[in-house]
Amino acid sequence: MKTSITIALFFMAVVGLSELNAGTFVEEKGTFQVGAKPESEKTPEIYHLKKAILNYILKPKHQLPVSNVDVFILTFPSLITTPFPENNMVYAEYYVPRNLKTFPATVVLDITGGDQSLSRTISSYLASRGIGCLFVQMAYYGPRRPPDSKVRLLSPDIKHTIKAIQQTVLDIRTAVAWLEQRNDVDKTRIGITGTSLGSMIGALSAEMEPSVSKVVVLLGGGGLIEGYYDHPQALIVRKAFELFGGTKKQLVDLLAPVDPLTHAENLKSKQLLQIAGRNDVIVPPVMAQALWEKSGKQQIQWYDCGHYTAAFYFFDALNLIAQHLKK
Repeated sequence: MKTSITIALFFMAVVGLSELNAGTFVEEKGTFQVGAKPESEKTPEIYHLKKAILNYILKPKHQLPVSNVDVFILTFPSLITTPFPENNMVYAEYYVPRNLKTFPATVVLDITGGDQSLSRTISSYLASRGIGCLFVQMAYYGPRRPPDSKVRLLSPDIKHTIKAIQQTVLDIRTAVAWLEQRNDVDKTRIGITGTSLGSMIGALSAEMEPSVSKVVVLLGGGGLIEGYYDHPQALIVRKAFELFGGTKKQLVDLLAPVDPLTHAENLKSKQLLQIAGRNDVIVPPVMAQALWEKSGKQQIQWYDCGHYTAAFYFFDALNLIAQHLKK
């Protein structure tokens, strides 16, 4: 998404990104509780939060002086333990609007192979509009990726991918619990905003988290097998699966727990905004349409674009997202 990154960097210059002395911020350490509320019967057991009191550290990163936004680094332990210590700590960037007693907030999730510029731009812009943003690194992303390792969230090893998505969903639910316990966050307006892969994991997480009231699915959808079984980019995984006697039906059943379409009806009780491209070949329109129909036919904005040419509508989409999250 080179075009998107170019626009992102331009936008950062406009809002006035400036590294300042960390001494102008106050580092914060504390604890927060997860899993205190009874789980909904609509939430599958693999996405249940276990009761725990977690430590967190909130460190100053930089300020956006023109847009009146302070940025911090948040860390807390994942509820899932993997063989990789780096991946067992959740990293997030918290974008805080200044001079507001309370504000709506959203978790922000990145694209598949992003360098994080896009999500940082989204977070910077939304925070400048008075929306707190918690850009959460998904499992095996950014500082959570082990050095000199090829391990990724998405892998031809389907079982690994499912476990990594499960971990990411639980990390997002934990992040929502942290936001809920902030005095400056409006607990009635907590959302999840994702782009591409992040939008699909975001939709899945929102389906599992009752405290999330607003959802933004940017260039995403549901129905993974119908959308991707014959897709050229899925050929390696499909061939490997079929080599060992796997069938399309088995793959549907195997991926059902991580497909946003499986529990899309849980989104009917939330406010959902979908933004999709009519000519998208990465996330086919049929996937956006399927999620829209099963989640109650809520607000959807179609653009005459592909997955990457959606960059031409970037600022229009940002305005729609800001309006949606501030409702």
